[in-house]
Amino acid sequence: MATTGSVPAGGRSRLSWILGLTSAAYFMVVLDALVVITALPRMQRDLHASLATLQWTVNAYGIAFAAGIITAAALGDRLGRRRVFVAGVALFTLASAACALAPGATVLIAARAVQGLGGAAVLPLSLTILTGAFPAERRGAIIGIYGGLAGLAVAIGPLVGGAVTEGLDWHWIFWINVPIGVAAGLLSLRLLPETYGPPARLDLPGVALISAGVTGLVWGLTRASQAGWGSAEIVTTLALGAALLGTFLAWEARAPEPMLPLRMLRIRAFAAGNATAFFMSGAVFAAAFFVAEYFQLALGYSPLATGVRLLPWFATPMFVAPAAGLLSDRIGRRPVIATGLVLQAAGLGWVALKASPGTGSLQLVLALAVAGVGISMALPTVPAAVLSAVAPAEMGKASGISNMMQRFGAVFAVAVASSVFTAYGHIGSPASITSGFRPAVAVSAALSLLGAATALAITARARKTAAAPDETPASAAIPARTGTAG
Repeated sequence: MATTGSVPAGGRSRLSWILGLTSAAYFMVVLDALVVITALPRMQRDLHASLATLQWTVNAYGIAFAAGIITAAALGDRLGRRRVFVAGVALFTLASAACALAPGATVLIAARAVQGLGGAAVLPLSLTILTGAFPAERRGAIIGIYGGLAGLAVAIGPLVGGAVTEGLDWHWIFWINVPIGVAAGLLSLRLLPETYGPPARLDLPGVALISAGVTGLVWGLTRASQAGWGSAEIVTTLALGAALLGTFLAWEARAPEPMLPLRMLRIRAFAAGNATAFFMSGAVFAAAFFVAEYFQLALGYSPLATGVRLLPWFATPMFVAPAAGLLSDRIGRRPVIATGLVLQAAGLGWVALKASPGTGSLQLVLALAVAGVGISMALPTVPAAVLSAVAPAEMGKASGISNMMQRFGAVFAVAVASSVFTAYGHIGSPASITSGFRPAVAVSAALSLLGAATALAITARARKTAAAPDETPASAAIPARTGTAG
């Protein structure tokens, strides 16, 4: 990897600043994705938005994030990683202020899409800058700190969102990003080293095609229950979305520098691992979206009380994921991933079976804890399976694709589960919410089982690849591992 620039004189103090600034920016992006979950019912009430409108505050962010992540990494290689990283922080900060000031749902959704673009620049480049600044023998420990902070953001995100929403107002879940972003951006300009990678062509047609195709499919799935599956609007948008995705694949087959090299999909472990990442992320996001709504709108808990009850679910990876990673090294990744996703399906299925307007939260929290143990087994193991399937020189591309698949999985799952929810229930009384909630969460359980099935296709012995001295394959797995909750 070609680089220019080095860490300026200042020794250990300067390296500490690099670790602190890159981790703070990444923490901000991961936390923001989770704090929204517990604030959604209050946002829905204040903005007078429907469920279909509200889910676009999640989907707009996810689509922009997924489509932008590979392009942002390529721009960093060409224009300078610090420059693009700081631009991403600035964009995320400005969009956060726009979210806080949004007078209505339409402006909020647009601002969330811009936030997603900013986050797409922060995620890959923060890690690249960090790993490039430290010698190879220290990278493992440094990346552990970086990943640990992201795991902390995942764990406390719903709790922070609930506390801020209840104690202040939902607007403040976005305002808290502004001082952090301003400080991180200004200090990064001064203290982070500038580095470059080998210039590669940007696959902008690919980005446009996949973004438009996903938007068309998600729009059709979201609107189908209202407009009717046979309506001209739904048939047209679904057909157009599918056609655009087909065109995307055709373009990737002949693009000079494709964002998704189709030859990589012929690697069984790589293809199966990414399919598993798609279903795994989708199951978690869709379940989180509806569980937060259910606890508040059907069971009557406050945002803070909801965040407390979600803590056992989201905090589990901090304790289980490290042990799962070690176990996968001993017995193989396939059994750990499959078992974990079956456990997640069992936990979410338990929630779907037991949910009722009079159900106590303890039983649901225990079921979510089981699901948390399951997802914790898969979180560190799926990215490892994907990265182990490719050569060291392709690990950066593989990590970007894995991140993209996880975020697209979340977008599709929320759209499908929302369509199921509106087919069986609606936001109104606790009974009507429960009627839609149970089959919607059952969709998440089914997606978990699909993820377990695709995990069985991951080859038992992935191709061994030795990283070059300046490569950090483990680092590439961190964003994919924590991104499912982002």
